[in-house]
Amino acid sequence: MKLQQLRYIWEVTRHNLNVSATAQSLFTSQPGISKQIRLLEDELGVEIFARSGKHLTRVTPAGQAIIELAGRVLRLTENIKEVAQEHSDERRGSLSIATTHTQARYALPPVIRDFTRKYPDVALHMQQGTPKQIAQMVSDGQADFAIATESLELFNDLVLLPCYRWNRCVLVPRDHPLAQLESLTLEALAAHPLVTYVFGFTGRSQLDDAFRAHGLSPNVVLTAADADVIKTYVRLGMGVGIVAHMAVDPEQDTDLVALDAGHLFESSTTKIGIRRGTFMRSYMYDFLQRFASHLDRDLVDAAMTAGPRHEQGLFEGIALPVR
Repeated sequence: MKLQQLRYIWEVTRHNLNVSATAQSLFTSQPGISKQIRLLEDELGVEIFARSGKHLTRVTPAGQAIIELAGRVLRLTENIKEVAQEHSDERRGSLSIATTHTQARYALPPVIRDFTRKYPDVALHMQQGTPKQIAQMVSDGQADFAIATESLELFNDLVLLPCYRWNRCVLVPRDHPLAQLESLTLEALAAHPLVTYVFGFTGRSQLDDAFRAHGLSPNVVLTAADADVIKTYVRLGMGVGIVAHMAVDPEQDTDLVALDAGHLFESSTTKIGIRRGTFMRSYMYDFLQRFASHLDRDLVDAAMTAGPRHEQGLFEGIALPVR
């Protein structure tokens, strides 16, 4: 059994059993990958993949268990490399962050700016997607940190670190009737067409829950994953925007009025998800504390060594910052 063979079966699974695409991503040949998979199956005495002719059609039950173990072995191999790198040069390496548009556009820029100034030799990579996609990236080892509000709880192999709480605001043009109200209500919002986040993004579930609890049916006419897109359609007059408060830019959004909606909706919590068993480099601890000052090394280590989901008890006495 070779480490290369384990990497091949892991990567083939990630590429939806497409050996050709796997070969391209690994800069090797398709016949070479197929041969090594066959050799591994012969050595183990079981089929990892079912086939139809030359094509892989599905992962067998035995193959599923083998691939999961192969993933653990590959992650441990990466940890060995990280340990060596940490001791040879603690300020050199790479950090991959998977996050949503709102975090990348509004929450992360000052953190990224200061981090890259201190660690110019750390290659920083940012990937964007839905909350579920970015959690999957970290679970699969394609990224180090997942930063999001939704869906991270769906993955039991992620350690979840609460970072900060936030709420929503309502965006309208300056001459909009809602801008003239002394106190914003859900009933007043429900009387207008709404433009807000796609379900599963940026605390959208709390918004729906609030209307439902009051027996109201919001008229959502357009949804988007991107706060800037929402603002664009508010400016076109399509409806009233509901966005994360942090997504309001005081310099660029001067044509819009931001109405506080914190009294209408439950606050949401943004978290960082890290795959359990990840070897934490010194600069990774530094990044975490820059993003959320309460995430010091001792607290992060305690969360990483806690059992699945038991890390949440470590944060019960901590008042999270509000953004």
